[in-house]
Amino acid sequence: MKTVISVIGKDSVGIIAKVSDVCSKHNANIIDITQSVLQDMFVMVMLTEIKDLNCSFSDFSDKMRLLGEENNLDIRVMHEDVFNSMHRI
Repeated sequence: MKTVISVIGKDSVGIIAKVSDVCSKHNANIIDITQSVLQDMFVMVMLTEIKDLNCSFSDFSDKMRLLGEENNLDIRVMHEDVFNSMHRI
């Protein structure tokens, strides 16, 4: 199973490191990542493998949301099934 993680916010040092740290702590393997800075806005999309996740998907999503709140970022975690269903229409 996979997730799509999106991160949007004002650019600052360490955003990728912080998101990657949460992934690492919960055994979410980063498969692919793309990021860019548009003027001063940071935008990242990350694809992760969560078959070995050491917490529930809901807890993982909540930890990412909290990380976003602490760093003034919008971080959303979407399960691959939901993502695929949304883009099948």
